[in-house]
Amino acid sequence: MPFSLAPLVSAAYADRSLLADRRHSEAVLDTIAALDRGLVRVAEPGPDGWVVHAWVKEAILLYFAIAAMSVHEVGPFEFYDKIPLKHGLAGQGVRVVPPGVARYGSFLEPGAILMPGYVNIGARVGARTMVDTWATVGSCAQIGADVHLAGGVGIGGVLEPPSASPVIIEDGCFVGSRAIVVEGMHIEREAVIGAGVVLTSSTAILDVTGASVVEHRGRIPARSVVIPGTRQKTFPAGTFGVPCALIIGQRSESTDRKTSLNAALRDFAVAV
Repeated sequence: MPFSLAPLVSAAYADRSLLADRRHSEAVLDTIAALDRGLVRVAEPGPDGWVVHAWVKEAILLYFAIAAMSVHEVGPFEFYDKIPLKHGLAGQGVRVVPPGVARYGSFLEPGAILMPGYVNIGARVGARTMVDTWATVGSCAQIGADVHLAGGVGIGGVLEPPSASPVIIEDGCFVGSRAIVVEGMHIEREAVIGAGVVLTSSTAILDVTGASVVEHRGRIPARSVVIPGTRQKTFPAGTFGVPCALIIGQRSESTDRKTSLNAALRDFAVAV
């Protein structure tokens, strides 16, 4: 069972000299193989919220230490790296449009579509999710089912420290063009993120739908509709607009998972 590998991986992470022992180095390789097949994942939902499996991230970091650089050729393209690309996509029911790249150690569920974008090691992409053109899914990011990452979306990777939560985007979300989601941000189910929104762990997320502002950080509540915003902040040199994100409403029942991002935003008269 993959989870039986955890003690060997964690011991080697604490003492790199143990990688000279075949049991420990093979445990690292077996963990990455299990990641690639979807048998383990970096983080998963539990009864009390999302759980991060730090030992899996430790295995990824150790894999970089033991993997050798080599040449990988794909038709006319040549790569020189430590990590090969995924194989057997047709058998897995995954569509990848050239020159889309999914690295070995990532996992795409059946029905996922990868346009000419990028999915890094440790990341997981859910069923029927589209990673659109030039969108990137960073290391260990967890993308749910029925998600649309629009063109140029940047989902950041979170590898260190191993205990840190990765970026999590739950089922049914829309993330608009050129949006950036990094530093372990958690976007709950069916949220709509407008084009150009930047979400970091320190971004002020302001719910402006009520009589007074409610501020969030690190999390977008389920079914929220979010657009870029600014708020005024005074510095020694003067008062300036500082970027933030604005929650301007909730998705209506008529805006289901198959409705486009623009249609969802039109409910709130937002042109994006």
